[in-house]
Amino acid sequence: MAEMHSTQLRADVLSGITVSLALVPEAIAFALVAHVSPLTGLYAAFIVCLLTSALGGRPGMISGAAGALAVVMTSLVVTHGVEYLYAAVVLMGVLQLLFAACKLGKFIRMVPHPVMLGFVNGLAIVIFIAQFGHFKVAGVWMSGAALWTMLGLVALTMAIIYLMPRLTKAVPSSLAAILIVSGLVAAFGIDSKTVGDMGSIAGGLPTFHVPQVPLTLETVYIVLPYALILAAIGLIETLLTLNLVDAITDTRGRPNRESMAQGIANVVSGFFASMGGCAMIGQSMININNGARLRVSGIVAAVFLLGFIVLLSRWIEMIPLAALVGLMFVVCEKTFAWGSLQTLRKIPRQDAVIVVGVTIITVLTDLAIAVLAGVVFAALVFAWQHAKEIQARVHTDARGWKVYALKGSLFFASTSSFAALFDPKNDPEHVVIEFRDAKVVDHSAVEAIDALAVRYQQAGKTLHLRHLSPDCLEILDKAKSMVEINEFEDPHYRIADNRLA
Repeated sequence: MAEMHSTQLRADVLSGITVSLALVPEAIAFALVAHVSPLTGLYAAFIVCLLTSALGGRPGMISGAAGALAVVMTSLVVTHGVEYLYAAVVLMGVLQLLFAACKLGKFIRMVPHPVMLGFVNGLAIVIFIAQFGHFKVAGVWMSGAALWTMLGLVALTMAIIYLMPRLTKAVPSSLAAILIVSGLVAAFGIDSKTVGDMGSIAGGLPTFHVPQVPLTLETVYIVLPYALILAAIGLIETLLTLNLVDAITDTRGRPNRESMAQGIANVVSGFFASMGGCAMIGQSMININNGARLRVSGIVAAVFLLGFIVLLSRWIEMIPLAALVGLMFVVCEKTFAWGSLQTLRKIPRQDAVIVVGVTIITVLTDLAIAVLAGVVFAALVFAWQHAKEIQARVHTDARGWKVYALKGSLFFASTSSFAALFDPKNDPEHVVIEFRDAKVVDHSAVEAIDALAVRYQQAGKTLHLRHLSPDCLEILDKAKSMVEINEFEDPHYRIADNRLA
């Protein structure tokens, strides 16, 4: 056990170092997009990554200065100045804390799978396209030897990342690729664009700074609309990334706790003159693909990032951008759900429309708009198809037990129909409810099952519940002892409930 813990800790530390290197160009690029200094983005990456890793609800997920937020910040900075940005980031954090206090994080569990696929594919494309900005010098596309050198180093980086795991997994291949390519560039004096070309990362420790804005209603009118948009986009990207990491690691994060951590991190960021942030799907995928599963990886990434700023800026600025571009290209390839392209012809047409639509809207406009549009469309389709009904096929098995084989979704709108299916008074001594072809969706559904269990108990009958998700078992009360567990056949799905958030 101790050896396994040591191996996991080592994986997290090495992965954290890799992530810290990948955070540098992203933080600088997003700071420039928002029209603030590179250090403003780097400090944001440090503060947000450190606090969310230490306090958040999803170990292994990486947060920092994000592009989706930087685009919104640009208008505020250009129109009113950077001090108003800091005030907006503080208010953004407060709004996220209110979201967590109201325990609204559970609703992310109700985002349909096609919307998740569209979100993942859209962000993979956005990250991929963003890398081509590094192929420009002073706004002009590279050409000739400079272009071929850049492409060659990118290809070499990608080849090392893909091939090295076949030789050894002692060191994350992404970290090894960055070190090898950087060493080759330095040893042979290869002229290539470096991190330092984007801007200096040298600086001291972040210092406390109260936003220099007048404390008036006019300031609130200016800042509040931006803070609302930033808070919404930040939480949507964060909680969808949390869901993705949950699916990859087969574990369950806590959305409300993560929302709280994001809020704290952004409040602190605003008071330390930085641009705030949210979860970053690219860096999170680097971390998870490297085997990181603990909070340690994010904390290490943040600490090393601060170390780069304070102590090692000269060396980090020498890292060729091609190595980091190659790493992000691999992240895009691994993040994009390639299997979704094959399944588009097999899944229902409305689901295919959602996947493609959310992907396109994410690329062309805004993540929040894309997700909201996908959820609304999926909700309309769901309501149309299910028509607020749930059905049961009733038969008697060989033991004389009455079996209700349910089919459909049990949620707030179908609980009345569900309750009307059963007749505890006239049913035999043993009754089985089979959930193999049914899905329990929300807290109202769980309450309906508990209420039914009470009815059977009062009638002196024995109720057997089969093929329920582990989430159902965890939050059932009266009916918990009636659940028959089958680890090989029981389904695994998430339920929107405060106790699981």
